[in-house]
Amino acid sequence: MSPTTFILALITTAIIAVIIIVVVLKLISKKTKQNYDKEISGLERDKNMIISASILSELNKVEALLNNDNLKSTYNEWQNRFKEIKDKEVPKLTDQLIEVEELFHSKKYKQLKAKMAKVELNIYYIKTKANFLLEEIKEITLSEERNREAITKLKASYREIMTKYNNRPDDYKEIKSAIELQFENTDKLFSAFELAMEKNSYTEVPKIVKAIDDIVGNLSLVIEESPSIILMGKNLIPNKITDINNIYKKMNKEGFTLEYLNIDYNIAECEKKITDIFGRLNVLNVEDSIFELKTMADYFDSLYNDFDNERISKNIYEDYARNILIKVIKLEKINNELYKRIGDIKHSYDLSDEEIKEVENIKTDLKSIKENHEKIVEMHRNKISSFTKLSKEMELLNVRLTKVEEVLEKALRSFGSLKEDELRAREQLDEIKDLLKQTKIKITSYKLPHVPKKYYIELSEATEAVKEINKELDKKPISIRILNTRVDTARDLVLKLYATTKETVKTAWMAETAIVYGNRYRPVNKEIDFGLLKAENAFFKGQYKNSLENAINSINIIEPGIHKRLMAFYES
Repeated sequence: MSPTTFILALITTAIIAVIIIVVVLKLISKKTKQNYDKEISGLERDKNMIISASILSELNKVEALLNNDNLKSTYNEWQNRFKEIKDKEVPKLTDQLIEVEELFHSKKYKQLKAKMAKVELNIYYIKTKANFLLEEIKEITLSEERNREAITKLKASYREIMTKYNNRPDDYKEIKSAIELQFENTDKLFSAFELAMEKNSYTEVPKIVKAIDDIVGNLSLVIEESPSIILMGKNLIPNKITDINNIYKKMNKEGFTLEYLNIDYNIAECEKKITDIFGRLNVLNVEDSIFELKTMADYFDSLYNDFDNERISKNIYEDYARNILIKVIKLEKINNELYKRIGDIKHSYDLSDEEIKEVENIKTDLKSIKENHEKIVEMHRNKISSFTKLSKEMELLNVRLTKVEEVLEKALRSFGSLKEDELRAREQLDEIKDLLKQTKIKITSYKLPHVPKKYYIELSEATEAVKEINKELDKKPISIRILNTRVDTARDLVLKLYATTKETVKTAWMAETAIVYGNRYRPVNKEIDFGLLKAENAFFKGQYKNSLENAINSINIIEPGIHKRLMAFYES
């Protein structure tokens, strides 16, 4: 491409870019202008809607109703407020919108935006004032329809109340005068409403409607709740109070301590509260009365449970009081006998300081339990505490006593087993000696050419272990723990010796039998002769196991399985 062509292309591109930018800016400007124009039109429309025909129409309705000074005064005030909005504030808005138009045509958009925001706020403020004025006027123009509708509903409710009252007048005899007086007041208010409506006293009518609504609402509550209040306050709760008092007095005579329940004080407070409830009921105030009476009824019902718990607790207390004392005396007697024998036991057996101290602790614990038992019984005698509390104290004391009883039973078993362990050790010593004797008989029952050295070592160990048992039995005091260890050791050693003896005799017998049996094959087989010769040499040296192996291996050359037959023969 030549330089001239490149320059022309570059210029063309620049021109097109400028055109595009200009077009875009024009479009943006047009869009902005359209938006502002739309917003200004909206403000103009909102301004024009401030003064609506509704306000004038409602004012004309009020003018037709003027028949007293109060309403005239209110009407004049509304006229002045409407005039101020129409003749002063709306024209100001018109001037402000003219300024907005000038800024718009001058394209001073920055100032225009701020001005439009201010105008919008002023329009909203004045429009709100106009709406408030309209609502106030409608309070009068629509009041007749609204109040008539409200009064119709109230009259229907009032008739239902009257019907319910007249159907059961005896339920309300306590407050008959107050209710009928309230009925008269309600009738007067209904009459006052009609009179006010005739005189177009629309400022007074809402007050009358409110008063009727309050009085009918309260009458409905009174008619609904009064029978229950009278029944509970005059019959149910007083009967419960009488019954509770009778039970309370009777239980006091029977020795129950019930001061912790504060019954006298609580009954007095309930009677005060009932008096207050009926005082309020006489002026037809039933607020919270049902709740308060139900709370009282629940309280008196709970007292029956308390009385039952006291009776049950009395039986529990008496059972524990008697049984604990009997058990303490019994355990003290047993422990004292054990304590007397502890010297002899200590002389005969090696007791630890902890074992002796345990017996002393049992004595101390039993004494403490006995003292605590006496304190609890004294509390009952002096009527210091209720049976509910006393039974719990006795229950805890019984738990302590049970633990002491378990410790005492363990001590009795422990000390009682000392003599048993000694006797058992002596019996086991006789058994061990007898077994040791059998080993000696067994080793001599078969004339062995040589007794193995192992036998004499184990015999020496077993004999020494038996001597150790005798030494422990001759000691005063005897240590049962050491004695049991000595017995176990001696028994194990003698059993080991017995097993060694039995095995030695068995092996020697089998070796000798195998050699004698194999002698028949010596003349026919030199290898058997040589093997049996080795077996004989080992036999006379006391190597019976080696002798048996040589003999069996030799005979196996001619008679395989000789070992099994030999074992079967020995077992038979």
